[in-house]
Parts: sequence; C-alpha cells; structure tokens
Amino acid sequence: MGSYTGAVVKTSVKIVLISTYELGRQPFGLASPAAVLRKAGHRVICKDLARQALDESAIREADLIAIYLPMHTATRLASQLLPNLRAANPRAHVCCYGLYAPMNAEYLRSLGVATVLGGEFENNLLHLAERLTRTNGAAGSGLPQEESLVSLERLNFEVPDRSGLPELRKYAHLIIPGNGYRIVGSTEASRGCKHLCRHCPIVPVYNGVFRIVPRGIVLEDIRRQVAAGAQHISFGDPDFFNGIGHAIPLVEEFHGEFPDVTYDVTIKIEHLRKYDDQVLKLKSTGCLFVISAVESVDDAVLAALEKGHTRADFLHVAARFRLLNMTLHPTFVPFSPWTTMESYLDLLRVICEEELTENVAPIQLGIRLLIPEGSRMLELEDIRRAIGPFDSQSLVYPWKHADARVDALAERVQEIAAGADREKLTRSAAFEQVWEAAHWFAGVAVPPLSLGGGARAIPFLSEPWYCCAEPTSDQLISIGKPKPVVATSTISREDFV
Repeated sequence: MGSYTGAVVKTSVKIVLISTYELGRQPFGLASPAAVLRKAGHRVICKDLARQALDESAIREADLIAIYLPMHTATRLASQLLPNLRAANPRAHVCCYGLYAPMNAEYLRSLGVATVLGGEFENNLLHLAERLTRTNGAAGSGLPQEESLVSLERLNFEVPDRSGLPELRKYAHLIIPGNGYRIVGSTEASRGCKHLCRHCPIVPVYNGVFRIVPRGIVLEDIRRQVAAGAQHISFGDPDFFNGIGHAIPLVEEFHGEFPDVTYDVTIKIEHLRKYDDQVLKLKSTGCLFVISAVESVDDAVLAALEKGHTRADFLHVAARFRLLNMTLHPTFVPFSPWTTMESYLDLLRVICEEELTENVAPIQLGIRLLIPEGSRMLELEDIRRAIGPFDSQSLVYPWKHADARVDALAERVQEIAAGADREKLTRSAAFEQVWEAAHWFAGVAVPPLSLGGGARAIPFLSEPWYCCAEPTSDQLISIGKPKPVVATSTISREDFV
C-alpha cells in the first residue's frame, strides 16, 4: 500500500501505524488496531520496518503516526526513528503505544511524542483518532493527551486486519531439521499476565491482570493466515495457560479445523507443573514445542525473581517432556549481579544433563539481566547498589558485575552466539564453544562434553534475538534494517535471511 490518494475526507484522519521489531513475527500490534481504526472509517497504512522500507510520502501526509513498542529492542529502534519522523512531518500527532511505551513515557515525550498509551490500547488509539478528526487534523502535535497512560479495560476486539503487511513467508519461519521449513503465522489469545515475576516488563503495566482475546476472533485470525499460506502458528501470549479454560478449548477447536497446522506456545514452568494433566493435550492438538522462561537453575536467584518455580520444578518438567517425547525450549537470564562462575558452569551442566543443548538458542546463554524504568528489580537493595544512573540511550539502568570475569564471559558468549548465527552452526556446536569458554574464564580444566541425546535435532523458529536481551549497537543496526522482499512462489533459505 502506498501513499494516500483522493480528496480530504473530514470524517476521518490519515494514520500510519509503525512496527520497528517484533521477534520476526507479522505484528499483531499493527493488525489489531488497524482493524478497529479502519472499521471506523480512518485511512490506515501499516509499515513493519523490520521487513519494509519506510513510506516517506505516507509519513508526510499523515495526521497521526503511531509506533508500536512491544519490547525493549523495538523501543530503542523507535528512538532512533522518531527524530526523522518529526522532521519529515512536524504537524503530525505522534503516538507511541504498547508495553514499553508507558515505562519510557518521559523519554518518548522528550523526542516529540505527544501521546503515550499502554495496556489495552486499541480503544484509546481510536479515541485519539476521533479527537483529531474533530479538529480535521489541524491540532496535530499540539493536541494534549486525554487518553489514560495505561488502560486495562475489556475490549471488543476486531479480527486483525493484516492487509498492507508483507506476506507471511517474509517473516521468521519454522526450521524442522531434515524436513525443511514451514511458513509461520502468529496471533495472540491473551495479553498481560496474572503473575508478578519481579524482572518481567509486563508487571509494571498490567500488575497481575490479563485479558483474553475471544476464541472466535483468534480462530478467524488463524483461518485468514492459513489461507495466506501459514503452516504453523506461533501464539504470542506471555503465558498461554494464564486462562487454561480459554486455552485448551481454543487449541482443540483449532486442531479440529486445521489438523495439519502445528503451533507453539509460551507457558511458565509453574503452570506446566500445575496443569501437568493438560500438557499431553498440547501434544495431541499439534503443539510442536513449548517455550518457558526458566531464567535460572539457582533457587536463590529464582526466589529473588519471584518466578514461582524451583530448580526441582524445572527438572521435573524437563523429565516430563522427555517422557512424552515433547520439545521444551527453556529460556534463561544467565548473567545477573548474582551470577558466579560456578553458578554459570552449573547451568551449562544442567542443560547438558537434561539433554537440552539443541533446545536452547545460543543467545539465551549470553543474556544479561535487563533493568528498565519501572522494573520491580529496583525494589531490591542489592540491585540498587549494583546499578548506575538510568541511561536514556540504552533505556536501562546499567550494571557491572563485581567479578570482572563474569562480564567478560557474558561478552564472549554473546560473540559466540552471533558467530553461530552467521555461520549457521548447530546449537550443540555453539554450546560446545560456550562450554569451553566458560571453563577457560573460570580458570579450570575443560571436562569432556558428552552431549548424548542432547544433540537430538528439534524444531525451532528462525528468529535469533529475543526481547529480554539487551542488543548491541551492531545488532540494532542489523535488526532495524528492512529485509529484502523477494517476489517468488518458491520458498528457499534466502527468502528468510
């Protein structure tokens, strides 16, 4: 979709919705509000800058420019983009919305953002558009914010409108070793979370509240994506089992209608234990893997993070998944002020012993604890002692480890992860490099590494970076560069690079 044409219609405004990055997924955070705004008669252009070039003519003509900020990386990319948007169209009203918008409200306003919206944002975006309509767009950047900074209202969702976004095959794809690729669609069945994990960025906004997207809306969104070529659906819910009574009937109906379409979900270890009897239901309805934020195997760290599970819980779930021949993708925050060389080596041993070396993306072994504005981590005295002043450029409270070896190891592991991605190494090969580096930095002999069943090839999504990682400048440039769109009906590896 290009620039707007036709005469000015005084009952609507011209809107550009922008996503800078969403883990290689086609952004639900553009498609959902686009449906609401278009239904009301507004003229909407969606631009996913991770896959598309910015439409400068649309920016110049827009009355409202709204940027979606679902995660830290997206926010940093948006901060680089905002000065250019303001220069191209100083009269437009600029809005930032999504999870990371309210926690960075002050900084975003300093960059010329007039309205900041968090939580359930669709209705507030519509309200803002209607207010601009009443001024015929003339108020522009001078229109003061009336909408609440954070809304947790129950919305009447519309089926996401994905028109104007790149086709699904241009996004992250599913890699099935020995069996090629599958085109991936994505959707959300819920937002927010009823848990209060101390380090989680959802907590400052939702504070224990979660909202479901009606089953009919989710299923129709899936139908349209399957019709567009999706062979696998990635559910973007923070925790798919927050509403177990919503989740299980949804996947049963989904599988009944599309028995050949697989899916993945994200579920807490705590919920995988609590709803142990429902795990097999996931497998029988086509779930290829479950992502779970384990974060640590140190019980003291897990208690500080208020994760709601223990090391023993994680080991139980890992054993349960092996027994059921299911795939668990654990994610970690292995580097924090509490990390020791010994605890990091212990984490690597556990991953190896639990046969998970292929299940853990290499970048997960190098992630440092992220402490953004509003984080509950700031409640802890030892964290407050470890951090420096808030860095508005990186949008975090920086910290250095008391043991310089730990920070040096983190940097080395991140280099290994980036190199493994460039060279297309197997995850086990990257793990072996991390194993050797960790023992070298610890100053101990490198024991033999026996991967055993851990080298079993498993399905995973191709997007290499994660929202909880603090990206380097080079990574930001790489992530923010639009990916080429190749007009071909043949899927090849190059289509996804």
